[in-house]
Amino acid sequence: MPNGIEQERRERAKTASLVILATIAVLVVLATDRGSEFFVPIAFTLVLYAIFRPIVRWLQRFHVPPWIGSAIIVLALMGAMAAGVWALARPVRQWVTEAPRHFEEAQSKLEKIRRPVQQVTEAANKIEHAADGSGSTTQPSGGAQPAAPPGPGLLAGVLGTTQTLVGGLVEVLLLLFLMLAAGDLFLEKLVKVLPVLREKKAAVQNVQDAERVVRRYILVTAIINACQGTLIALVMWWIGMPTPILWGLFTFVLEFIPYLGATVMIALLAITAFTRFDGLGHILLAPATYLVITTLQNNVVSPIAYGKGLKLNPVAVLVGVIFWWVIWGTPGAFIAVPILATIKILADRSESEALKTLGEFLGE
Repeated sequence: MPNGIEQERRERAKTASLVILATIAVLVVLATDRGSEFFVPIAFTLVLYAIFRPIVRWLQRFHVPPWIGSAIIVLALMGAMAAGVWALARPVRQWVTEAPRHFEEAQSKLEKIRRPVQQVTEAANKIEHAADGSGSTTQPSGGAQPAAPPGPGLLAGVLGTTQTLVGGLVEVLLLLFLMLAAGDLFLEKLVKVLPVLREKKAAVQNVQDAERVVRRYILVTAIINACQGTLIALVMWWIGMPTPILWGLFTFVLEFIPYLGATVMIALLAITAFTRFDGLGHILLAPATYLVITTLQNNVVSPIAYGKGLKLNPVAVLVGVIFWWVIWGTPGAFIAVPILATIKILADRSESEALKTLGEFLGE
C-alpha cells in the first residue's frame, strides 16, 4: 500500500511538472512576435464570433443561409468602421494640428518649474565638491561622442502601425466571415471527437456558457462606455477642453481596459489641461472630474449592470490585464477580461484540483 501511494504521488508530480513546462512553453510562444501575429487575430475573432453568432442563428430562422448572414454582419462592421473614421477625421486632424503647439506651451511651463530645481541641484553639487576637495565639477573633454544614428521618423512609425492595424483588421474580418459562415461546425467537430456522452454534453455546455458570458460582458461594457463617453464629452466641452468629442471616444475605447484605461485617460487629461489652462484648479478639474465619474461607474453602475454574469476578482482582473498586456501589448489588454472569464468557466467545471483552485482565485 505505501508503495502504491508513493507511486501515485510520483505520477502526480510528473504530471504537474509536465503541465508547468507545457504552460511555460505556450506562454513563450504567445509572447513572441510571430506568436502574437498569429494568435491575436484569432482571439479577437473568437470574441466577435461569440457576439454575432446569435444574429446568424436568428437570420437562419428566416431561411437566410449562414454565409449570407455572415456577409451582412461583416459588411455592417466595415460600414460602421468607415462611418466612424469619416466622423472623427476632422477632430483628429484638429488635435494632431494643435498638439505641437500645446506641447511647446507645456515645455515652457515646465521650464519655469524646472529652472529653480536645477539651480538648487547645481548649488548642492558645488557645495559637495568643495567639501571633498575635488575642485571643479567640469568633466574633461575626451573628444566628442559620436552622434546616435537617427531612429525611424514619426511618419514611418505611423505608417508602419497603420499598415499593421489594417492588415490585422482584414485578417479578423476574413476569419469572422469564415467562422460565422461555417455555423456550428467547430462545436459539432468537438462533440464528435469526444468519446464519452457526458464529456460531449459538458463540452457543449462549457462552450455555450463561455460565449454567453463573453457576449454579455462585451455588450454591457459597450453600453456603459458609450454612456460614460457621452457624459465625459459633455463635461469636457463645458469646462473648455479642446476636442471634447475625442475625449468621449477615448473614454469609450480605453474603458474596455479595466483600471489601466482609466489611468491613461487621467494622465492624458492632466497633460492636456496643463497645456490649455493656467490656474491649478482649472488644470485639475478635468482629471478630477474623470476620476469621480469612472469611480462611480466602476463601483455603482458596473456591479448592477453585470449582475451575476461576470464575477471576477478585481485583483485577478488587474493582474490578468497587466499579464496579457505584457504578452500581447495593447490588443492583449483589450481582450484580457474575456480570456479570464473563459478560463474561469473552464476551471470551475474541470475535475482537476489545480484548475479548480485557479477558478477559485479568479472568482470574487
